[in-house]
Order: sequence, then C-alpha cells, then structure tokens
Amino acid sequence: MNRSEKALVVLLRLGGILLLTAVIPAVMPFAWMKDIHRFLGMGELPEGPIVGYLTRSLSALYAYHGALVYFVSLDVRRYLSVVKCLAVLSILFGLGMLVLDFLVAMPPLWILGEGPAIALLGGVLLWLAGRI
Repeated sequence: MNRSEKALVVLLRLGGILLLTAVIPAVMPFAWMKDIHRFLGMGELPEGPIVGYLTRSLSALYAYHGALVYFVSLDVRRYLSVVKCLAVLSILFGLGMLVLDFLVAMPPLWILGEGPAIALLGGVLLWLAGRI
C-alpha cells in the first residue's frame, strides 16, 4: 500500500465516521434540535410533521452515506471506481451546497464552511484516488 492509498483510506474512514455521527440527530429529542437551532442564532425551529421528517431523514441519509464511505475504505483498490465517483459527486454536492446555503441565507461561517469543505474533500479524494 503506497502513501496515497494509506492517506485515501484514512481520509475516507475519518469522513465516514464523521458522517455516521449524523445518526445522533436522527434520534435525538426534538427539543434538543430546537435548542441547537436557537443556539446557532437561527431563531425558533418550527414544529410540524414535515420539519421533523426532513431533519431526521436528512440526518439518517448522512449517516447512511457515512456507512458507505467507510465501507469502500475497507478495500479502496476494489472500489476505486466508486471512490472516484463519490469524489466527483462530493465536489458537485459541495458547490451545490455553497449556492444553496447562500440562497437560503445561512450564517456566513456556515456558508464558508460547509460547501467549500465538502468540495475540497472531494478534490483531495479524487487526487489521491488518481495516484493509486
């Protein structure tokens, strides 16, 4: 295993573990979500079935994605085409989130931290995958 492959495995595993933590908000009490929303300076989190559904299902989807990312890290040579696909999709998703965060007026640190970080991670993953 060369250095690029080792770095790719570490990055995928760290990313997968980070994404897997999204299972926590998928099951946390809604009152905690409201407190976090208020703490972030975004006002009151509205109540209603669609809000609960979207917050929990999105968190579950992030955790699901984390499980997939971690799984492909277990054999990056075998799943190299999947890793490259995930990397390209991460770049596109990150750019899309940057635009979305701006359009819905997320806080400035959120705008600068979410989309660009995801796109940068995708770029690094793609670069490392290309060196294997």
